[in-house]
Amino acid sequence: MQKSAVSIPECIRKTRDGKPLCTEEIAALVRGASDGSVPDYQLSAWLMAVTLRGITTPELQTLTTEMRNSGEQFDPSSFGKFAVDKHSTGGVGDKTSFIVAPMAVAAGLLVPMISGRALGHTGGTLDKLESIPNLRTRYTLDGMRRLLEQVGGCIVGQSETLAPADRKLYGLRDVTATVESADLICASIMSKKLSAGLNGLVLDVKTGSGAFLKSPALVEFLAAQMVATGEAAGTRTVALLTDMEQPLGAMSGNAVEMIEAVSVLRNERHALNEDLRALSLTLAAWMLFLGGTAPTVEAGEEAATHLLASGKALETFRSMIAAQGGNPRSLDDPESLIAGAIRTKVRAPRGGFVSGIDCEKVGWAVQRLGAGRERAEDSVSPLAGMEIHAKLGSEIRAGEPLCTLFADNASRFPAVESLLLEAICIGDEAPNSRTLVGKIITRENCSQILQRPRPTAFF
Repeated sequence: MQKSAVSIPECIRKTRDGKPLCTEEIAALVRGASDGSVPDYQLSAWLMAVTLRGITTPELQTLTTEMRNSGEQFDPSSFGKFAVDKHSTGGVGDKTSFIVAPMAVAAGLLVPMISGRALGHTGGTLDKLESIPNLRTRYTLDGMRRLLEQVGGCIVGQSETLAPADRKLYGLRDVTATVESADLICASIMSKKLSAGLNGLVLDVKTGSGAFLKSPALVEFLAAQMVATGEAAGTRTVALLTDMEQPLGAMSGNAVEMIEAVSVLRNERHALNEDLRALSLTLAAWMLFLGGTAPTVEAGEEAATHLLASGKALETFRSMIAAQGGNPRSLDDPESLIAGAIRTKVRAPRGGFVSGIDCEKVGWAVQRLGAGRERAEDSVSPLAGMEIHAKLGSEIRAGEPLCTLFADNASRFPAVESLLLEAICIGDEAPNSRTLVGKIITRENCSQILQRPRPTAFF
């Protein structure tokens, strides 16, 4: 292992003091994350400095490029299809990947979806998917290619060779309180996505109490940075700013989210997950539009709605599950995935309307049921989760259930129940309704946002 001429403590000091790093310094940090030549404690210190002080746009572009180039890159061009993916910046109850990926595949697009695990207060797509017995998410690039040849889509983790620097930094961010950084979020997401050789990318950028970034200006800036980064690399990119003031749908956790996703794929309708259905259709519509299978976004939504109603999206998901080693019959009886869970109900302390939800606290409650990690080496419980019975604006009487908790150990319940009673506010009046999808940022309007003074607060 060749010793770098770059001083890593000096890199940490410069970022801490708001001084930009040169390309060689950023490259040394990324290389050190990839090959282990920079120890975790120095990487963690630098991540904290970035989180607190931020980095410049040129630094961010260099960081993203170096992270992308830290390993192999996937080339989907031989498939002769438009390769598209969807990525969320993290949410509570967000299981849209399991709905939009099979819709896009059923529409004739290629979907090499590379996903992550639980991070901070948000759940992990791979952790949820692995609640299906025997399903695998770890594949080499050749293995991912075989999945795509077989069914046209996959939902897998990063291979050992794909953006290894991001895999290392991603794990450190989760356990060092450095998740909430627009720069690190952008570099992490875009380095992975650009490594997959995508032609198109739809970004679901969360806003509100359940988002990693709480500042609306910073959320918009992050979205614009990601769109600009993707477009500069030749990937058609769009970002939708979506509301995360409450959990998406009714279920939050691991296996319980798979149950709800299958329900939507079956075209079943329920008042508490209409937001999940609506957002999934909107995201799929943009994927189909970018991919050229729909002439407009509106036509894309019509096509996606038909794929749900016809059962084609569900059948495609069954094929994707089977290709990755899972038992597709588990989708016929998804409740079997939580048959071993211990359950309890959290009841309303008073009557009224659900007037507010601290969605981040709800996310932490779900993680403490066993759905997330406090240390990188921690395992997660597939049984951990929550079903919410009253969302914003719901009227509820004293003693009625606010939510049902699922876990593999009843000792987790008391602390979680206390946290949820803090998070869910009951008032005398219903709150105003909220818009699920807000601003949409494309290559046409992202430059306007980036020309504004850069937001400096990360919170």
